[in-house]
This record gives sequence, structure tokens and C-alpha cells, in this order.
Amino acid sequence: MTELNEAQLTRQRRWRLLLGGDNQMGLSKEDIQLDNLLSQLYPNGETAERSAGLGSSAPKVSRWLGDIRERFPANVVKVLQKDAFERLNLTAMLLQPEMLEGIEPDIHLVATVISLKHLVPAQSKDTARRLVQKLVDELLARLRSKTEQALRGSLNRAARKQRPLAGDIDWGRTIRANLKHYQPEYNSIIPERLIGFGRKKPQHLKEVFLCVDQSGSMATSVIYASIFAAVMASIPALKTQLVVFDTAVVDLTEQLADPVDVLFGVQLGGGTDINRAVGYCQQQISKPRDTTFILITDLYEGGDGNSLVARIAELKNSGATVITLLALNDDGAPSYDQRMAQHFANLDVPTFACTPDKFPDLMATALNGGDIGQWAAKEDVVMQGRGQAA
Repeated sequence: MTELNEAQLTRQRRWRLLLGGDNQMGLSKEDIQLDNLLSQLYPNGETAERSAGLGSSAPKVSRWLGDIRERFPANVVKVLQKDAFERLNLTAMLLQPEMLEGIEPDIHLVATVISLKHLVPAQSKDTARRLVQKLVDELLARLRSKTEQALRGSLNRAARKQRPLAGDIDWGRTIRANLKHYQPEYNSIIPERLIGFGRKKPQHLKEVFLCVDQSGSMATSVIYASIFAAVMASIPALKTQLVVFDTAVVDLTEQLADPVDVLFGVQLGGGTDINRAVGYCQQQISKPRDTTFILITDLYEGGDGNSLVARIAELKNSGATVITLLALNDDGAPSYDQRMAQHFANLDVPTFACTPDKFPDLMATALNGGDIGQWAAKEDVVMQGRGQAA
């Protein structure tokens, strides 16, 4: 019998760890430790749900979480955590400080913590807040720079005036823009177009409303929207308002200086009255033509659907830029009310799902008065009502 070569042994080992089983022959000491950790979550490679396996005590589960963090890379740890909480019914254990200390921050688990925040006992509140803070810090590190760069560039373009006063003329840009009008006989440039600086005094050139559905199915979208709202609120030339809703409407704008406060102000779950939320935002809009209104929802309306469509049409006709995001997350195509989405598309309101990495460019395009359809085509984003990439 031909001996197995090294490559075959490696494949055999990987398949054994993947499929599980009682026979641990051929596994190293480290492999056996990995196998034991995985078998507590996936017995014999089975995928059926279980109600036990890691034991009933929080300290034992905490030790298991610590072990997987030591032996697996962070991206694998997040998958294992998610499976453990779903398959082993460990949600209630999130209320234990020992559990919270051992968790690797993940957007889905943090969404669960936020949804349970009213049940978190006093001794766990600080730990829960640190967990949320860690995720917020990670997301800000990932998203802040790109968002600020894209939006500041867009706002700077919007700030340049075409008929500036003498003291506001940007002579460098004006000369470069008019070089073709150089008159040799006069040894001068005759400017056809003057380009000015934006006003030096702080002012809000543009307004953004993020109106976010906080029903349970939109949990990760709420977290991402809160992060982006906090970043945009730090840009002086941009007035940003964050409104979240279920059957009630909550304006979280005053809390945008601290994204963690924003997230703890969210109440995930409950019904949905989109029409009421859009109506609230509509009353707050003072300069429609300088306003970008982003509605983030799966469009399952529990309120008055006809009134909702009429309000969206009013906003669109007032001159506001209106965009509907069916999701703002990394999870791919969402479940949404296709009939309502088609009504929005018929109003020429761009309606699609968006990943967080694309959102800064989307906002920059909207603030600069760009064509969202062309942006979507460039980014291979599929818009509702188009049947293919827009």
C-alpha cells in the first residue's frame, strides 16, 4: 500500500477536523485541542441545532470563548461565536459579565446586546458598554477616513462660488481655469469665470437626514447608519440629523457626538410606521434643494402605505434628493417589500441595498448633485425596478 504523501495527509487532517468524528488518530496534540473545541459546537460534524454542549454555566462558556480566541483567527472566532449563540441558545448568557468579557466584538452580537440592553443587569452594564465601544472604535477606524475624505471633497466643490466678491476670489484656481483666455497684446489673462472660496465663516452648505428603521430585521443597518451619522455630524459644513423609528419616532441628533450613546438610544424590534417617520423628517427640512434624505428600511410598512408614497413624492418634488436604502450592511441582498420598492422606483427614487464601503461615495455623489443611476452602474449596484445593474 502506497504511503500517503504530505499533501494528502494535510488534506486528510483538514477533512477530519471539518467533518468531526470519534477517531482522533493522526491528529497532533494541538489538532486534538482544536477538535475538542469544535466538537462542543459541531458534534460529529453535524449541522443540526442543539440545546446543550458547552454546559449551562457562564464561566464554562466564557472559558470556551477564551479558548477559541486563542486558537483561531479573529474572522473565524466571529463565525464560531455567532453559531454558538444561535445553535446553543446562549442569548440569555449575554447578560452575564463573564460572557461579555470573553466576546470578540461582532456587529451581529453587538446588535443582540443592544436589543437586550433593558435586561442587562447593573453589574454587566459597564462591560456591555465596553463591548459596544470596542466595535464602534473598530468601525470608526475602518470608515471614518474614507467618509470624511469623500464628503469634504464634495462639499468643497459645492462651496466654490461662480460670482464671488473681490475678497472671496480664489486667484490660483481662477488663473488656472482661464489660461486659455491669455491675451498676449495685453500680457494679461481676461477671466471669463471667477472662482471663489467658500465663506470662511462656518455654515451648513448641505443638510442630510438619515431616517432609519429600527425594527429587528434592520439591526446591523442601524449600527452602520449610526456610525456614518456620527462621522458626518463632525463635518462643520454639513448639518446631519439621525432619526430612528419603529411605531414611534426618536430623534437622536443631539447624541451624535458619542456613537455609543446613539446605539444605546436605539430600541431594536417592534412594529414599523415609516410614514410617520418620514412625516416627522419632512417637517424638519428647511432647505429642500440643499437636503439629501436617506431612508433606510426594508419598506415593510405597518402604517399608511398610500400616505407614505405620497410623502415621498412630495419630498422628491420639493427638490430634495431622496434615496432609499433597503439595507446598509455587509450581508448582501435583503428581504424587502418589493411592491412598495417598485412604487418608490416609479417615483424615480433610487432604491437599492448598499454596503458600508460604498456609502461614502454614494453620499459624495448625492451631495454634489450627481446622477445616482450612473454611480450605481459604475459600482455594479442593482437598483429596484431596473432588472439589472443600474
